[in-house]
Amino acid sequence: MLIVGPCGTGKRHLAQALGHIAVRRGYDTVFASHAKLLGQLASARAVGNFERKLAALTKADLLIIDDFGLKPMRPGQDEYFHDVIADRYEWRPSIITSNLDFSGWNDAFHNKLLGGATLDRIKHGAYQIVLDGKSYRTTRSDLSPCSGDS
Repeated sequence: MLIVGPCGTGKRHLAQALGHIAVRRGYDTVFASHAKLLGQLASARAVGNFERKLAALTKADLLIIDDFGLKPMRPGQDEYFHDVIADRYEWRPSIITSNLDFSGWNDAFHNKLLGGATLDRIKHGAYQIVLDGKSYRTTRSDLSPCSGDS
């Protein structure tokens, strides 16, 4: 499942609610921001535990990746991300949230060819939810902190 929309529209809230339901039904669920997930994989690679970390992410009944593309991937990180997606592809469900429109997802990848292959797997058969509207996180003056209106 892919959930996109402007910041503050409830993407994380929706993903967490679905994760909560999965946990209550006994499913092993992992939730991490995209940046934190990549950091964990890089750390695991550095200490020789990459395969173990990858296996844990692959075996989780549900993987929720929040804020995809919020920070661009550095060289090598797109390979780690591809490994996770490729190993889960057609075996285990994942939920990915992003502020980026689907058309901008490839820009998050350093290696565009690898990005295309990864996104092809992510989008294949995925439910795509597009949230729109004003941010639920408004200031006292009712300006969205993400709208650029300051």
